[in-house]
Amino acid sequence: MTGLTRWPGRYTDRHGSEEIVFETDGRELIRTTIRGVRFEGDTMDTLGALTGALPDPAFTFLDGDLCSCLLEWGLTMPIEVAGQGERIGTLHCALRLGDPAGPGLDEEHLTVTLHFDGYDFPAGRLYDFEDALHEIGRGLPRSARLKACVSCAWSDYHPVGHAMMGGLACFRGVKDVYRRCDGKKGPNGILTIWPRRTEFVQETWLCAEFKHREGDHGYRGRFPYRGLR
Repeated sequence: MTGLTRWPGRYTDRHGSEEIVFETDGRELIRTTIRGVRFEGDTMDTLGALTGALPDPAFTFLDGDLCSCLLEWGLTMPIEVAGQGERIGTLHCALRLGDPAGPGLDEEHLTVTLHFDGYDFPAGRLYDFEDALHEIGRGLPRSARLKACVSCAWSDYHPVGHAMMGGLACFRGVKDVYRRCDGKKGPNGILTIWPRRTEFVQETWLCAEFKHREGDHGYRGRFPYRGLR
C-alpha cells in the first residue's frame, strides 16, 4: 500500500462552491487544497489549514478543524459477486460539518451511497463510515459483498470507539494471533493483542492480503452485522 490515492470532490460553504481533489494514503493522511489553502488531517472532520495566511472569504474553524461546510468526494469500491468475480461500484460521500456551538458543532452527519449495477444503495445521516458501510452491505443482494478493509478478516476496532473514519486496526502481520481473538478482555482479547496491530487503515482501503470476514470472530464480529448490535 504505497503512494497516494486521489478522490475527486467538492467543497461548499456560505461563500460558494468549488471542485477539489482529496489525496490520501489510505491510512492516517488526507489532504486537499481549497481556495489556494492547503489542508491536512487524519480524517475528513479534522482537516486543518497548513498556512497562517487565509484568504477572503475566510473559512470557519473549531479548534483548528474546518467546519461550517459540506465536503463531498467519490471513490471506487470493489464488489465481489458470486459466480461473476470482482466488479466495481462507486461510493459518493457527503459530510456536513455544522457551525461551532459551544465545545462542538451544531450538526455533523455523513451520507454515503453506493452506485452499483444500475442501483443506489444509500446509508444516510450517520456519524461514521463503519455504520454507513454496514448499512450498505446489508442492503446488497446476498450474492454481492463489499471488498474493503472494513469487511476484511484481519481488521478490528478498539472497544473505546473510533473516529468518523480511519482508526481501523489491521492485524494482517499477526494473523495467527488475531485468529484467536475472542472478545474484549482476557489473554486473547482485543485489548491484549491491540499493541501488536500492523497499522491503522481507512475503512475503504484494500490490500492484497484481503480475506472476507466470516462469522462472529474477533472483537467486532461479522460484517455486515444483521440488525442492531
